[in-house]
Amino acid sequence: MPVTIKNKEHIRCMMLAGEILAECEQLLKDAIRPGVTTLQLDKIAEDFIRSRGAVPSFKGYGGFPGTLCTSVNEQIVHGIPGTRRLVEGDIISIDMGCYIQGFHADMARTYGVGEISPLAEKLIRVTEESFFEGIAFAKAGHHLNEIGQAIQKYVEANGFSVVREYVGHGIGRALHEDPAVHNYKVPGRGLLLEAGMALAIEPMVNAGGCGLRLLQDGWTAVTKDGSLSAHYENTVVITDENPILTTMPKSGIM
Repeated sequence: MPVTIKNKEHIRCMMLAGEILAECEQLLKDAIRPGVTTLQLDKIAEDFIRSRGAVPSFKGYGGFPGTLCTSVNEQIVHGIPGTRRLVEGDIISIDMGCYIQGFHADMARTYGVGEISPLAEKLIRVTEESFFEGIAFAKAGHHLNEIGQAIQKYVEANGFSVVREYVGHGIGRALHEDPAVHNYKVPGRGLLLEAGMALAIEPMVNAGGCGLRLLQDGWTAVTKDGSLSAHYENTVVITDENPILTTMPKSGIM
């Protein structure tokens, strides 16, 4: 399918969706502590998103039961909210989306629960920093694969590995649109980026090897070696200059 170009009205709607997620993220950040369940976090998010007149993008998507993906420790992505209580030293990746006025936004963050290990702190920091290494190339005139190459180079220079089986994606009227946005080097230069393209860029980084396996629930992916994993994502609109990060507080323009 062709990559869709968003006009000013489309981008306005996506910025609204992103603003809702950024506000929701602050509520969740404040709620994450030892003893809270992942289902309690899910309820906070769903209640807030609906209170803003939006719809959770993930709930019911392909049969997924939650508003949030809540992935703890060795869980990489798509963890299902439930009765699990967070404990001191855990890390939790929260991935969420919302839909309003015909458009989606998508974001993810990883948080420490109480005091966490130096390794966990470094993993969370490097994952976030790798995103910003990648979006240095997220502007018109660059090629898509430059983003993934920059992410992979930074992650591996810090001793970690990039997940291969899950990648970022285009986003807009649909939660998942073309193109696939790899977080690692692939053959060729990739798509030429144009102003108005919207991408969900989301490095998923493992402290150990890049291998994974899927749990019996059919959703939750975990590291094959049991190492920690972190996730960082924003919805990014390409411009002729610096990208618009719709899911940063106040819809930050770089």
